Parts: sequence; C-alpha cells; structure tokens
Amino acid sequence: MKLGKWARLFLAAAPLLSGCKGFWDVPSGSGGSGGGGTTSGVFYVLNQKTAQIAAYTIASGSTTLTAVTNSPYSLGTTVPYTMAISPNGGFLYVGTVVGIFVYSVGSDGALTILNGGQVITSDFAFTMQVDASGSWLIDAVSGIGAVNAIPLDPTTGLVLSGATEESVTVPSTAVRRVTITQAGAPNPYVFVAMGSGGTAVIPFTATSSTNPFGTVSVIKPINTTTGGSIAVAVDLSRQLLYVGETVAVSGSNPGGLRVFAIGANSTMSEISGSPYPSGGVGPGAILPTSNYVYVANSSVTGSSTGNIQGFAVTTTGTVYSLTSVSTIAAGLTTIAMEEENTGTYLLAVNSGGGPDLNVFTFDTTTAGKLDSYTTASTGSDPVQPVAVVAVP
Repeated sequence: MKLGKWARLFLAAAPLLSGCKGFWDVPSGSGGSGGGGTTSGVFYVLNQKTAQIAAYTIASGSTTLTAVTNSPYSLGTTVPYTMAISPNGGFLYVGTVVGIFVYSVGSDGALTILNGGQVITSDFAFTMQVDASGSWLIDAVSGIGAVNAIPLDPTTGLVLSGATEESVTVPSTAVRRVTITQAGAPNPYVFVAMGSGGTAVIPFTATSSTNPFGTVSVIKPINTTTGGSIAVAVDLSRQLLYVGETVAVSGSNPGGLRVFAIGANSTMSEISGSPYPSGGVGPGAILPTSNYVYVANSSVTGSSTGNIQGFAVTTTGTVYSLTSVSTIAAGLTTIAMEEENTGTYLLAVNSGGGPDLNVFTFDTTTAGKLDSYTTASTGSDPVQPVAVVAVP
C-alpha cells in the first residue's frame, strides 16, 4: 500500500501518536519481583528525532544502561514511528516514513538489517504488532481508514513468498494504536484505538491463507463529543480488553481505563466498575502483566510530568474487577511502556524527555507497586523516544 501522500499529516501528528505497548506480546513477569539484583533482558528504544534504534541491557546491581554491540543503529535520514518484535524474539520490525524495515536479532541482542536493507512494504506504519503465530504483521496508519496484514515467513522474518498483503477498512482515519489477542485466544481479534471514532473490533483468523480479517464493529467512546480511544491492550491470560480513553470520567484528570470481557461474535461486555480513573488526562499507553495492568498518562493536571497508575486484576469465578495499587511520576509525555523478559524492570519512554527513559522495579512489600529504579538518556538529547520493545 503506497502511503507517501499522507507523510506530511503524520509528521505533524507523530509526537502524539506512535507505536508502543499493545503492539507486541508482553513478557509474563509477575509484577512483584523487586529489582536491582537481576540482569535485564535486551530492550530497544526508538529515537525519532535522531532516527536511531538504541539497544540496551541493565547489568545486575547497576543503575546505568549497557549498550548492545554496535548500538545505536542509525536509520539515516528516515524518520521512524513504531517498532514491533516477533513472538520468538528473532526479528525486529521498524516502521518509518518510507516503509517497514526488518532486522534479525542476535543472541546478544545485536541487530542485522535484512532484505538487502530495503523495506519489506512501503506501508507508512504508525502502529503495528506481529501476531502470536509470527505469520502476520498487522499495521495501521493514522490518516488512512485501513488496517493492513502483511503475511510473514516466521523462519526468515520476511514477506511470505507468493502471498499478498491484505487490508480491511475501519470507520475512522484517526488510528492511534493496534493490538492483537494472545496465542490460543478462543475468540481472536485485532483491536484498534481510533480516537473519537472509538475502538474497532476486527475478528482475526491467523491461519487464513487469504484475508485474515472479519467484519469490523466499533466500541463507541464514553464521551462521543470530546473523548476518544487512544490506547488498547489485551490481558496476558484473561480474556480482557483494556481501552484508554480521554474524558471518560469526571474531574480535573478525566482519563479512564475501560475494561471489557472478550466474547464471541464481536461481543465485548464492559465489566462492573469500568471505566476506572487513570489518574491523568491522556491514558496513552497500557501495559498488562500477569496480575496487574499499568496505565501511563501523558499528562496530569497540576503536574509538570506524566504518571503511571497501577491496578491489580482480580478474577472471582467469571467476574473481573480492578483495584488501584499505586501511582508514580514519570517523564514528559509518557508514550510507551514495556516489561523486559526477566520481569524485573518496567520501562517507560517519554517523548518529551525529562527523562527519555524511566526504569521502575516492582516493590517487594506492596505487590504491584512500582518503585523508581533509575532514569536515563537514550542518546544525545533531544532524541524524542517514541517506542520501546523488549526481546521476549
């Protein structure tokens, strides 16, 4: 799909809209391990302003980042927007203004560009995720009312030979985030946050040899006049959909987290108590862990920084409920979160800096509570980080 004619529109909107949580499968850390005594897994930060992929680990006992071999990786003059990693951790996809590049991931996290350094598709991906089978790369572009499915060869990371990219039309061009249900989900879907257009619900058949998308339906935002869906994520084990909406609750910080039980035939049932106040104005990133879900607010009324609100997720029979467990300050315009694969560190990137990266650990006394561990620059500032992903 050729999307170059939309480039100027997306460049203007980019600081507010970029890929991050919700575009990849999250590691299964328990959210209660403490931190500081464990070497982290490899993670990648996408710096938009400097067009670089910065790859890091955190050494045991250290509060500084350790760069992976040859990091940072330059994208030249190509402006990047989003990243996604394959479920097996073998391939990293980077969406840019000219299309999507793919890298192989070495055992130490080092990246090697594939496909002769050429894009695998000219889609101007603004948000994307690889499905659990590794067979489809789902991308969407703000300004285009469509979601695309690129067929992949899971063994090479490249486009499947002889296969064709597929698309489905969605009823809004204000695409913000995309996410996919987990492996083995009884009712598999793609979900798309579409701003004031609400949240698209798209049945998804990964085993299809043709178009994997079904008929699109929409969850309308609570406030259809001034509110909108800006983040989506799915629970790691429960059949729950999380939606971050603006103007969803009353008060000076009206951001809200809506929670839906995922059913068959595109039936999404909002749980009792939803929406839950997110503690800020713009709940733009959502990170589920095994028993908790964290919501990053890009701004907070009365504060110069954003924050992260944590909730415990409880299941009683077939009834789900959320309970607030902690709130902690983050940086300016927190735009993406990830949990690295040891389950020790929660990573949050801030496109406005102050700092580029917050690293949190999980409190050893209060389950689910975040503790500030360290902060870091992810390049020669200003770098404007817009995405973070971790090797599973």
